[in-house]
Amino acid sequence: MLILKLSCPDQHGIVAKIASYIASHNGNLLEFNQFTNTLDSKFFARVEIDTSSLDVELASFIAGFAVLGESLKAQWHFREAPFKLRTAILVTKTTHCLNEILWRVSENDLPLEITSIIGNRAHCKTIADKEGIPFHHVEMDGELKNTGFEHIAKILRDEHVQLGILARFMQILPNWFCEEFSGKLINIHHSFLPAFIGANPYRQAYNRGVKLIGATCHYVTSDLDAGPIIEQEVKRVLHSHSPQDLMRLGRDCERIALARGIRYHAYDRTIIDGNRAIVFED
Repeated sequence: MLILKLSCPDQHGIVAKIASYIASHNGNLLEFNQFTNTLDSKFFARVEIDTSSLDVELASFIAGFAVLGESLKAQWHFREAPFKLRTAILVTKTTHCLNEILWRVSENDLPLEITSIIGNRAHCKTIADKEGIPFHHVEMDGELKNTGFEHIAKILRDEHVQLGILARFMQILPNWFCEEFSGKLINIHHSFLPAFIGANPYRQAYNRGVKLIGATCHYVTSDLDAGPIIEQEVKRVLHSHSPQDLMRLGRDCERIALARGIRYHAYDRTIIDGNRAIVFED
């Protein structure tokens, strides 16, 4: 099976042309998700193709699509399925997001190959050891921050990582790091930003009597916590909830939003369009 992601200027006949190309080589359409943004006349699509009966080699089928893709002035990407993305998980102290990812990988819910867990603290090493996953403890305090990020970048390169997950990694990434791994880093944070910045946001939220709590999963950019949003989760807060209850609900939101966001990305269901992410749900 092949997965095709495509974006191009909107025009007549796109769906028919793509379907005709697939049919012309005896491919079979399994799924065709499309979206047209009428505000800026852009077309987006995700296509699943059964290639078991193709009349050409798979490489020829992919290469041959270039004629159509260029005529549509499109950007496109093919991925052969099934697959597993080589993935590194970045952590600090908290474990709930890390444990959620590892559990979902073990249940074959996320098509990931965890190459390593990277932490600027050693709190998660026991989890990595238990799962048999290499753990890299990278010191980043004070003057070690810059060399720490250089070390992490080298790990990602050496391990040929295709996806980096910031599972409550409590460090601000430098611009060069965000640019080098653009579109390959996913982050999760509580939904109180930018209203409640700094230490103990749940206490701040409690003191303000918030009625909703949530989490945002997004792509990492040089704009802190402002990258294209992939997924969000929200829960209602009652007046009887304590700051500890808010933290508990917040952790649940973070786990769910991050897991969904990773799944959408890993199954090629997202297309980054400027500051937005187009997401085709499964």
